[in-house]
Formats: sequence, structure tokens, C-alpha cells
Amino acid sequence: MSDRDYQELNQKLDDGLRLAHQRMLEEKALRGESIVVSTAEGGIQYIPAKEVLETI
Repeated sequence: MSDRDYQELNQKLDDGLRLAHQRMLEEKALRGESIVVSTAEGGIQYIPAKEVLETI
């Protein structure tokens, strides 16, 4: 594969991951669920998916 082929493949993978993440958040928001995130201190925080969707 050429360098350009790798760049195109990488872009397609990034786009697919971004779309999957968006859909996951939308599904969780519809059900009123939260997502789990890690804080800077290594703790765990639960954030409603609806709030996350509003920020992106």
C-alpha cells in the first residue's frame, strides 16, 4: 500500500469510529442513560449522555 492508501484508510476508520460514537450517545440519550468517564485524578464520573450530546 502506498502512503496515500494508508491515509485514506486511516480517514475512513476515523470517520467510522466518530459515527459509531455519535450513534452510541444518541441511543443512550434516548434511554436516559449515562456514560462513564475518567477524571484527571483517575476517578470515575457518570455523565448523562444527553449532556454530552449537547456539547458536541
